[in-house]
Amino acid sequence: MDALVHGEPLIEGHGISLKFGNRTILDHVDIDVMPGEIVTLIGPNGAGKSSLVRVLLGLEKPTAGRIARKRDLRIGYVPQRFPLTPNVPLDVKRLLALTLRPAPADIDAALAETGIAHLKDAGVASLSGGELQRALLARALLRKPELLVLDEPVQAVDFIGETRLYELISEIRRTHGCGILMVSHDLHMVMAESDRVICLNGHVCCEGGPETVRHDPEFVKLFGAQAARVIAAYSHHHDHDHESHDHSHDHDHKHHDHKH
Repeated sequence: MDALVHGEPLIEGHGISLKFGNRTILDHVDIDVMPGEIVTLIGPNGAGKSSLVRVLLGLEKPTAGRIARKRDLRIGYVPQRFPLTPNVPLDVKRLLALTLRPAPADIDAALAETGIAHLKDAGVASLSGGELQRALLARALLRKPELLVLDEPVQAVDFIGETRLYELISEIRRTHGCGILMVSHDLHMVMAESDRVICLNGHVCCEGGPETVRHDPEFVKLFGAQAARVIAAYSHHHDHDHESHDHSHDHDHKHHDHKH
C-alpha cells in the first residue's frame, strides 16, 4: 500500500453530520481518501454508507461538517442503482457516451480494460448484473478519474463474477493510480482488497487496515456471526492456530452474506 499511496488527500470530510427531521443519518463522520488507496465503507443496512458517499460527492448537503476536495478533482462514480428508462433501446457504446463526448477509441479502450469489448453493440437491457457493472465502470473510467467511487459494485453479481470484479478494481487502482472509495457488504473481499476499512453505523465505529479492523470489538459486535467467519478464515490462513475450524463452506457463506 505505501508504494501506491502518496501526496495529499483527494477528498476529506470533517465532522460530517446529516439529519432528516429528527432522524440522524450521519453523526460527526471524518473520512479521507489518498491517491492510490482503496478505502472501503462497511456497515449494516441503514448505516448511512450511501448517504456519506452522496455528501462527499456534493449530491447531498450535510447538516454540519465540511468537505475538502483536491482542486479540479476528477471523479468517476458508479452509483448503487443506475436509472435505465424501460423500453428505450440503449446499447453499451451509447451508455458510455450519454453525458460525455468520448472519442470512439477511448470507448473501445475502456470496454477492453473492463473486459467487455465484445459487448459494445449489445443492448444494455440484455446485460447480466456483472456485465452492467463493468459497463458502468468503463463509463466512469472515461472521466480519467483521480478518485473512483463505487457504491456496492457487486450487489447484482454472482460469486465468480464478484471475485473477478474485485480483481478488476484492484487492477484499475494499479494501472491508473487513482484512489478508490468503495461501499461494500462483502466482508471477505473487503478484507482481501482494501488498504483501509471504515466501519460505519451512523458514526465511525472503527477504522484501519483490514487486520486492525477484524480484531476490533466494534466490528465483531456489528457483524456478529459474519465477522466471526471472516476472523476464522483469516486465522486459518494467516495464523494456522484455528485448525479445528471447517472452512469448506466459506464459498457458501459468501453467497449468503452477499444477499444481506
